[in-house]
Amino acid sequence: MTKAEFIDEVKNRRDIHLTRKQTEHVINTVFDVLSQTIRRQKKFTFPGFGVFVVRSRKARTGRDPRNQQLIQLKATKTVAFRPAPKLKNSL
Repeated sequence: MTKAEFIDEVKNRRDIHLTRKQTEHVINTVFDVLSQTIRRQKKFTFPGFGVFVVRSRKARTGRDPRNQQLIQLKATKTVAFRPAPKLKNSL
């Protein structure tokens, strides 16, 4: 599903009486708050949906895909998602 399809899906819900532009603004705001919370607090929990958490990856050796040469990859941070049991069971 694309962002545009997601916006249309939310807008077309029966109890939502917003224009497409208003719906897009609300969705953008929700994801902005989600991103800021993850950056600041390193964790965001949404009961019944799941948990977003910042994970650290250690520095490691990798391969350059262009020439297969060994290279040193720096330590990085990434966002991981762990779905709630309710979400997993609904699949």
